[in-house]
Amino acid sequence: MKKKILVTNPKSENIIIDLDDTDSPKTCASLLKSLPFSVTVHVWGEEIYTDESPITQPEENAKDLVNLNDVAYWPSGKAICLFFGPTPIGKKGEIKPYSPVNVIGRITNPDKTI
Repeated sequence: MKKKILVTNPKSENIIIDLDDTDSPKTCASLLKSLPFSVTVHVWGEEIYTDESPITQPEENAKDLVNLNDVAYWPSGKAICLFFGPTPIGKKGEIKPYSPVNVIGRITNPDKTI
């Protein structure tokens, strides 16, 4: 299943996400059931992450490293993470979340944010 989601941001450009349940189908389903919801966002390196979301899902094919423009759910913090580039704990050339994340899609308009 693939779906597009529009993330509205009153302080910046909107973000378009292509959800893809290939790696984390239960997490994607939980996200879709929770929509719409509002959260506060924070920046950590070149990652945007949210305060706790209404999603409750354990690790599901969780990844220690992600790709540029991946969108993931962080089970430890119940947060949504958008990876626009390196994080403070990654080695040069890698994007490393704080702890494993469930990848649920990709940002399709990465030049519009951060």
